[in-house]
Amino acid sequence: MKKVLKRAGVLAVLFLFLLGAYVIYVFTAYERLPDKLTLEVVRNGGSSHFEGREVFTTKQPYFIMTYNIGFGAYRPDYSFFMDGGKSSRGKDEESVTAAVCGAGDIINSVDPDFVLLQEVDRDGTRSYHIDELELLNQFVKGYYYTYAQNYDSPFLFFPPWEPHGANRAGLVTYSKAQITDTMRRSLPISESFAKLVDLDRCYSISRIPLKEGKMLCLYNMHMSAYGSSDEIRTGQLAMLYEDMAADYREGNYVICGGDFNHNLRFETDEKAPEWAYPFPRESLPAGFRMAIDEAKDAEDIVHNSCRNANEPYNEQTTYTVTLDGFIVSDNVTVNYYSHMDWGYEFSDHDPVIMQFMLE
Repeated sequence: MKKVLKRAGVLAVLFLFLLGAYVIYVFTAYERLPDKLTLEVVRNGGSSHFEGREVFTTKQPYFIMTYNIGFGAYRPDYSFFMDGGKSSRGKDEESVTAAVCGAGDIINSVDPDFVLLQEVDRDGTRSYHIDELELLNQFVKGYYYTYAQNYDSPFLFFPPWEPHGANRAGLVTYSKAQITDTMRRSLPISESFAKLVDLDRCYSISRIPLKEGKMLCLYNMHMSAYGSSDEIRTGQLAMLYEDMAADYREGNYVICGGDFNHNLRFETDEKAPEWAYPFPRESLPAGFRMAIDEAKDAEDIVHNSCRNANEPYNEQTTYTVTLDGFIVSDNVTVNYYSHMDWGYEFSDHDPVIMQFMLE
């Protein structure tokens, strides 16, 4: 019995030592990118795709899409451990590849002038180290694009049955028109242990010169979901609003799109999970409005843009909510607004598209 207890004690000490070493590793390896980084602008392919259409102008209709591709994991049969489901990685490499290719095919079929994507993995355990940006670029040809990293985690050993691992992901902005000015802004996030399970949140700014001399300013946003608080939500929106208002005061046109991790509809649901917190419309700065409020036909937005991933998707039982959309400045007219219904085939989100015109 003494030998058994001694061995158990040695194993317990060893376990605590390894646990302590791992905690030190995680917190030492965790590092946020500095604020106000200039992003590289890349042209994906030659100019022949959009010959003569690289300089945009006012009084012309343009299409923009926002789509959180969920790092290619969220097929309809997928549930995510952070939402109460089972998995932390995509089913397998083939499934992730098929999902990202499906998202690329949707973009091709819509052929928007601008695309804002979130949760695009470049190198992740959860996505089998597939460079999803490289994969998307096989579909989205001829566009200028920027990539803003918002997640580069150390290896996370949870959940124990399928560790989430080490992952690097970010936001991608595609534009048919040339992008000449870019910036990555680091959003305030939790300083507690929750920062390891929430992303290193950021938004990107891509400014596009117009024929008239002003700028179209595209903001690609992905707000906090897990471990967030009223203080963090307020701080993130305050930073965003300050930059947007500054661009608007310069006479520029501002469109902010992405995954706001807030319910963008007026109506609320008492059964809504924490991440479906109602968007505070009253906080919008002067000169800005929610584009969803100007949908011309209620049928165009009847489908919600996001499903809960606590279970495989079931049309009858799965909670859905609209987290994705656009904020626009008052000099931007919304001609058409729609939630695309792909049945969450390639992500736990579906795309939102908008046609707009610059006044």
